[in-house]
Amino acid sequence: MSPDVLRIAGLTRRYGRVVANDSVSLRVRAGEVVGLLGHNGAGKTTLVSQVVGLLKPHAGEIRLGQIDAVRHPGAARRHVALQPQSHVPIDGLSPRSAIEIAGCLRGMSARDARAAAVELAEELDIGAWLDRRALPEGGGLSGGIRRLVSFAMAVVNPPPLLILDEPTNDIDASRRRLLWEAVRRRGDAGSGVLLVTHNIAEAERIVDEVVILERGRVVAEGSTARVRGTQDDDLRLELQLPPGGADPTEESLRLPVTRRVRTGRRVLLTLAARDAASAVSWASARHGERLIDGFSLAPATLEDAYAALTAPSQSGERDAQQTSTEATSV
Repeated sequence: MSPDVLRIAGLTRRYGRVVANDSVSLRVRAGEVVGLLGHNGAGKTTLVSQVVGLLKPHAGEIRLGQIDAVRHPGAARRHVALQPQSHVPIDGLSPRSAIEIAGCLRGMSARDARAAAVELAEELDIGAWLDRRALPEGGGLSGGIRRLVSFAMAVVNPPPLLILDEPTNDIDASRRRLLWEAVRRRGDAGSGVLLVTHNIAEAERIVDEVVILERGRVVAEGSTARVRGTQDDDLRLELQLPPGGADPTEESLRLPVTRRVRTGRRVLLTLAARDAASAVSWASARHGERLIDGFSLAPATLEDAYAALTAPSQSGERDAQQTSTEATSV
């Protein structure tokens, strides 16, 4: 088993009466990409800030390798590189200069840093902007290019742990694909990666483990298959309700489902592949009756499980109607 590059145990951090992290535990092993998921306000940024020494926990332990990061934050920071959610201030610098400086700060020679900047520019398809200077107020470089430069600065000569906080924000679809591939390569090369993201559908393809935070607490963790909680051939039936329309599954659906979640005008049902034909027939009839605006049938995803674990009901509690051991009919 690969050694842990990050181990968090019982981490608690409060802001007055608000508990931002409530006894959070997680681990990242060398060569592993761990996805940290959660809504805004779930406690992800607070957790990351404690790992890199910007905040001190009120309780719990953080270890980066063998280093106690709470007692020795300066030493611990040498073992982690962070791509923050906000843009890195590179005004006045070109992407080439910014990446080279980051490489030299991490112990690379000037020659190796220059070579690394070129390699990263090719990997992320930003060569056309490599020598264009970033200007104040967003001038010179687009937000997407600045985001890719920030990623390159984090991964150049990577330490044992990489923390990437929403790395694909502002990035176009084609370069997002390149960035996800680059993240996976860093894991395969031996770095531990803690990936904070809202882009669950895309991240699912590259992560090894998932940790879901909700209101400061870990509500699910494990492999994507375990957190998804479905069979490999389970399907997701998504219904789009009309404005003000009632949910027809509450009255007329007679199919066994393992999970039912409503978010706004969307209803997500997880069901076995053997019931696909019946589900399509039922949904087609409801569409013909104008009880739904449309529907789609696709493989069940991690995003479905995430929605079930974090969806609030009208009373403010999670209203994921699901069973983990047997199917129910609605």
